[in-house]
Amino acid sequence: MRDIHPFLVLSPRIFNGKTSLVIGLPMTTAPYNADNPFAVAVGPVKGRKAGQTSYVLCHQPKSFDWRLRGAKPHPLRMLSDVLFASVCERLNQIVQLV
Repeated sequence: MRDIHPFLVLSPRIFNGKTSLVIGLPMTTAPYNADNPFAVAVGPVKGRKAGQTSYVLCHQPKSFDWRLRGAKPHPLRMLSDVLFASVCERLNQIVQLV
């Protein structure tokens, strides 16, 4: 896969550092996710895809070795507390951790 593939990391930094793994949710700008009940719209994208909406896909939790893939922090850095809470609510509907 080419290009940057944003990923919302849910695992804590200490875990990520000790294991080289990150656990989180992929993000996409695919417009059909506007109707997806498990996708959270997190705002407009900047750069090459400017003006498109970015979605966090709460129904697709994944893990990968960030060191092996050469992953870097996204320029956006963090979601707002409100958006992060919304993502966690949707994820919890699926995995029912809380």
